[in-house]
Amino acid sequence: MGEISGYPLGVIGALFLSVASSVSIVICNKALMSNLGFPFATTLTSWHLMVTYCTLYVAQRLNFFESKPIDMKTVVVFGILNGLSIGFLNLSLGFNSIGFYQMTKLAIIPFTVLVETIFLNKQFSQKIKFSLFLLLVGVGIASVTDLQLNLLGTVLSLLAIVTTCVGQILTNTIQKRLNVSSTQLLYQSAPFQAAILFVTGPMMDQYLTKKNVFAYNYSPIVLINGKETAALLGGISKDHMDMAFARIFDFLTVVVSESEGKERSTTALNDQKV
Repeated sequence: MGEISGYPLGVIGALFLSVASSVSIVICNKALMSNLGFPFATTLTSWHLMVTYCTLYVAQRLNFFESKPIDMKTVVVFGILNGLSIGFLNLSLGFNSIGFYQMTKLAIIPFTVLVETIFLNKQFSQKIKFSLFLLLVGVGIASVTDLQLNLLGTVLSLLAIVTTCVGQILTNTIQKRLNVSSTQLLYQSAPFQAAILFVTGPMMDQYLTKKNVFAYNYSPIVLINGKETAALLGGISKDHMDMAFARIFDFLTVVVSESEGKERSTTALNDQKV
């Protein structure tokens, strides 16, 4: 009961919701930036984080989760790094095609493994390494054949990969050290992230787009789409999705490890029978 082929339904449901919410958010953001002509990705990110905090505040007041105090140093470090990660990802989406942006997100997984292997001495099985190698080859082929590939978009994507990799590792470390959930960590850090991006976003957007966010002609359809995207992110935060992807990778690692363990056990039993 509650499992399919040995895997919990909760995990399968989380995988489905992660993919569905990710696709929905990407489509909304890209439509807002490209079709509706709102190129201010960093400012948009600050709106997302403000709505995220408001949503989490209401959820906390309704006792959906318990708030845990986190020291200010941790909040500041996590907030800066995670804010940069989300900001660069949205900028990557704004300056690249959806396909290239998705390739950027896929590339985060193997680069995270590389960082953990080099700096944290983590060990991964040959099957995982080979799978990630094939993933990187696919990312490389898709990137080279992308007709909308450009230097600025590529640089922003690389920065997004680096900051997200480090951010995911830091998030995992903080959660284990303080025994807090991703929701509790985001609840404490979202106001700080939103404030930082709200102040720096317009300057960053003006430097990259040569346009002033305060001089933009805000039509009703832009405001409606912006609020819809922000509301969606408030309910299913971009930060939660990044953490979900990290958990998905952990889940796949466990599945592969269990598979290898079963193979070794079967081999040992056969040897004993012989």
